[in-house]
Amino acid sequence: MKKNIAFIKEQLHLHFNDAFEKKLIDEIAENGTYKTYTKNDILIDIGLEMTHIPLIIKGLVKISRDDSHENEILLYYLEEGDTCAISFINCIHRSKSMFRATAEDEIECIMFPVNKIEEWMIKYKTWRVFIIDSYHNRLEEMLGVIKELAFFKLESRLNKYLSNQAKIRHSEDLLITHQEIANDFNTSRVVISRILKSLENDGKIKLDRGKIHVSIS
Repeated sequence: MKKNIAFIKEQLHLHFNDAFEKKLIDEIAENGTYKTYTKNDILIDIGLEMTHIPLIIKGLVKISRDDSHENEILLYYLEEGDTCAISFINCIHRSKSMFRATAEDEIECIMFPVNKIEEWMIKYKTWRVFIIDSYHNRLEEMLGVIKELAFFKLESRLNKYLSNQAKIRHSEDLLITHQEIANDFNTSRVVISRILKSLENDGKIKLDRGKIHVSIS
């Protein structure tokens, strides 16, 4: 969907006014492109040259990568106001993407060209702070994934996963299938269904047709 600079600038002021100074917002608007994606659309894929990076205006984006057997591993999510700062390393070194960014629902974002990243890092302090903070947050989330994979049992990981899903989606009712969860955990639907039933028996969740109720504490 093509939008003019004035519209992009308006969206940036709405979502990034506290993060960026006016001149930076003007530059992003002049160089950026407003884009929309539907559920399961791929914004960035593994192995492709990265030309643009998204600033998320609306929606939820899943960031993942493949293991040595080409099984997808969930790393973290991007929400409104986020960008995929981890991907900036690929951009700076002009290397291909190591990650996949997939739309979890309807997405609105501003795609900006990667060749502006270093230029804005030099020109704008707010951009440097934004990128460093974003990179730090994404790194912490990935370290959390590694810790869970190494130390936590699958039932504990699944319980935490559901709690995190409820928080980032701002809803205690998750419209998610057992197969979709199994894909994120790189395991079978049967295993996930069994553990979900165990969590329900323990009173931690409530299962319904096509829906999982999770209490946000």
